Amino acid sequence: MPTLLLTPAERKEFQARAQSLKPVVLVGNAGLSPPVLQEIDRALASHELIKVRLAGADRKDREQAAEDIAEALSCAAVQIIGNMLVLFRPRPEEE
Repeated sequence: MPTLLLTPAERKEFQARAQSLKPVVLVGNAGLSPPVLQEIDRALASHELIKVRLAGADRKDREQAAEDIAEALSCAAVQIIGNMLVLFRPRPEEE
């Protein structure tokens, strides 16, 4: 699936909106398993903009996890701060 690309203005807007959010998914030491990806997918479907906590990973692993999630779920990694990852995917328009 293609990764969603954001303009710098959109990225800045989502960063500002994400400041008040709490993490809704925790990726533990076991890493990105299919159930974790499903939970992130459900959270994105209902909230559009979410925070994910990446526990027990160094910077390189967190960046790789962000890329893997973005590619697998067709979403955009807005930013990574410490062990927090902010993700965005627009809700599908209902007919």
